[in-house]
Amino acid sequence: MEKFDAIVVGAGTAGCLAAKTIAESGLKVCLVEKCSRDKVGEKICGDALGEHHLNFLGLEKPTGGELEAKIDGMKIYSPDENTVFTVADNDFKGYILNRPVFGQWLLKKATDKGAQLQDNTNFRSVIIEKSAVVGITAKNMKTGAISELRSKVVIDATGYFGMVRKQLPNEFGIDQEIDNEDVEACYREIRQLKQESENTKYCEIYLNQKASPGGYTWIFPKGGARVNVGIGALMRKTGYPNPKKQLYDTAFKKTMFKDSTVLTGGAWFDPVRRPLDNMVGNGVVIIGDAASLVNPIHGGGIGPSMLSGYFAGKQIIQALNKGEPTKEALWGYNKTYIDTYGKKQGALDIFKLFLLSCSDDDLNYGMNQKLMTEDDVLKAGMGDDFKLNISETAKRVFKGIRRIGFLNQLRLTVSMMKELRAHYTTYPSTPDGFEVWREQTINIIAQARKKLVD
Repeated sequence: MEKFDAIVVGAGTAGCLAAKTIAESGLKVCLVEKCSRDKVGEKICGDALGEHHLNFLGLEKPTGGELEAKIDGMKIYSPDENTVFTVADNDFKGYILNRPVFGQWLLKKATDKGAQLQDNTNFRSVIIEKSAVVGITAKNMKTGAISELRSKVVIDATGYFGMVRKQLPNEFGIDQEIDNEDVEACYREIRQLKQESENTKYCEIYLNQKASPGGYTWIFPKGGARVNVGIGALMRKTGYPNPKKQLYDTAFKKTMFKDSTVLTGGAWFDPVRRPLDNMVGNGVVIIGDAASLVNPIHGGGIGPSMLSGYFAGKQIIQALNKGEPTKEALWGYNKTYIDTYGKKQGALDIFKLFLLSCSDDDLNYGMNQKLMTEDDVLKAGMGDDFKLNISETAKRVFKGIRRIGFLNQLRLTVSMMKELRAHYTTYPSTPDGFEVWREQTINIIAQARKKLVD
């Protein structure tokens, strides 16, 4: 039986940042990964990373094989594609990554700091003693041997499926399941075009409720006449279309894809909601997609997952240096993430509900008539407060009074986003008072869903 200060389950972006952060403090870290070392980083995603995340983490900019294209911002298309919002801001500038190479880049940073990688090792179960997680059992995929790994802290970095999270008992106070209505089913392909597209500097987002209900279609340039193209559809109780079929029936009808070839493709799931209200328990921390740390609007998860790994690592170091990694000692991770990025995600959860309430006609009208502007989209996309120029808007709406309902929904959305952001600023610094805070959060989200969607 091996013993560690921390075990990180999953060597994705969140897991590698957590392992690196903890290991560089001199603590003994084990990074458990089900695939082989050379496969780390092979994940199906949009491959986009905002430069501001790297700046915050103090990481150097990608310049080698991990970098495929530099991005200046986003272009957001109305459903009829007659209106295009160009959102160019420092927070939307960044990179399109070679995901496998980037994954290897992060893994090397972790192992160079001393993290021990156990690849080809599949997590099986958590070990809980005296109401605390004290380790895991894992299976060597090559030999079939099952081993017991002990640690002071176990970190769940297993992505959307949250393998550790789902095994935690209710008394830990961590949500085990994510509602399907907060999950997007996605399909993506890397396509080789016959010639370079006209757009090589912007990520393109296409809103269309018929093509991608509750989600969007994306086309991201990767250089060398290659693009990352995909679609996401919210898994609503009323049903949702097959994302691969939708992609082939819609986006691939565009002229740019004529005679293009598929380099790779695949499907995955994205949790698109506010962060888990609580991400820690005695001896356990949840990070990355396992904690639902994905932007609810554009589905970006690489940056938030890296932030969570870093924040969790710092808090674990502090907890272990002071004593036992109790829920109380680890709580600062919750508070730090909520205060820096989580409050934005929370507000965007409300904005997501607004988009769900909109028909394609609503979105066409709102964008074409500038009921929402590029500046509104920029601020909304960051989860920040934004103000509508109602007096000017009202004049435009007067010409199409049948759309007054859309304006009212937009005004209500702005108000409820502000309410939730204000509520998130009251996130408790300790577990005391948390249950009351969580009940209020659930109520605000439920009221937003009732007023905007139901």
